[in-house]
Amino acid sequence: MADRYTLRIPALEIRQGTRRIYCFGIDGKKLPDFAAVSRVRRDEEKHLQGYQRPEVLSHIRAIRRYLESDGSMLPNAVVLAFDKRVEFVPGIPSGSVEYSTPGELVIPVDESLPESEKPAWLVDGQQRAAAIRDADLAEFPVAAVGFIADGQEEQRSQFILVNSTKPLPKGLIHELLPDTKGHLPPAYARRKLPSQIMTRLNTDSTGAFRARIASPTAPDGYIKDNSLLKMVEHSLFEGALYQYRSPVDGSGDVEQMLRHLQAFWTMVWEIFPDAWKLPPRNSRLTHGVGIQAMGFVMDSLTEGMSAEDVRCAKVREALERLRPHTAWTSGMWKFADGYERRWNSLQNTPNDVRLLTTHLLRVVQG
Repeated sequence: MADRYTLRIPALEIRQGTRRIYCFGIDGKKLPDFAAVSRVRRDEEKHLQGYQRPEVLSHIRAIRRYLESDGSMLPNAVVLAFDKRVEFVPGIPSGSVEYSTPGELVIPVDESLPESEKPAWLVDGQQRAAAIRDADLAEFPVAAVGFIADGQEEQRSQFILVNSTKPLPKGLIHELLPDTKGHLPPAYARRKLPSQIMTRLNTDSTGAFRARIASPTAPDGYIKDNSLLKMVEHSLFEGALYQYRSPVDGSGDVEQMLRHLQAFWTMVWEIFPDAWKLPPRNSRLTHGVGIQAMGFVMDSLTEGMSAEDVRCAKVREALERLRPHTAWTSGMWKFADGYERRWNSLQNTPNDVRLLTTHLLRVVQG
């Protein structure tokens, strides 16, 4: 029969403005009893669940070997997000510091609960916790810092902030951003709306980009998320999608933006079906250079158009003119002044994006 009990852990409450954090020590072997790792995934309705990357087994093995050696030490604290079931009971104040209070964290433990229902989540330190879990040690106490979160949106925000100075995979950040609330670094805040649009393009039931954008929850996608984000971001701030943004707070009419993008890129898909279904190594249309260059074509042809008017004869005829002047999957690109390049020599660099964009715009505007 599964155990149910209460952990009472000596802790220090530290007040940071209106928030509280709790510093304490805990046997790392006990973390799995009450703390889960919230793996990033999408449910059947394509809603984002969780926020953590998968375990890196080689990293875990390296940490485990170190822990099992003489003199091992893990000075960095793991970070935990608690739900409302966890409470802090203050003790008798000591000293003259007003912003910290000693006391106890009271954590309910029910070993029968599934991972998703445990009262704490590991925001930072999952690889260390896994190594301690697997290590051939009776116990290994670690420093921990916890906070009581309002929900998964706040957990995601803290997860991104905690990892913003580490090499966290950008694809994971891009997928988490749309469902994240709270303060974000400026670079991430700027990409939140483009990330929201990209996620919808990838998960909506229809459209040219459906399941084609590579992400942690769409591992079979072949269009690089960063290339798609650059295309959307430029259009939002300087191109055809700018008209749907609020000049006051930078928010936008996401539904209209999606209609606009879907209308244009569906025509691209229809006109170049063979190139669209191939991965970037076999097609420069789905390569970063093609996605960005065609994004500039979209801005040129549809800026000022309403989303309902994008799928029109004028835009389709302009795109049709590109057929004899493109070499998405074979042949040679024939640029101005007799300059030629092999089809797959174009790379996702500023110079090549500019070269291809100039070439395509010359054709559609001619």
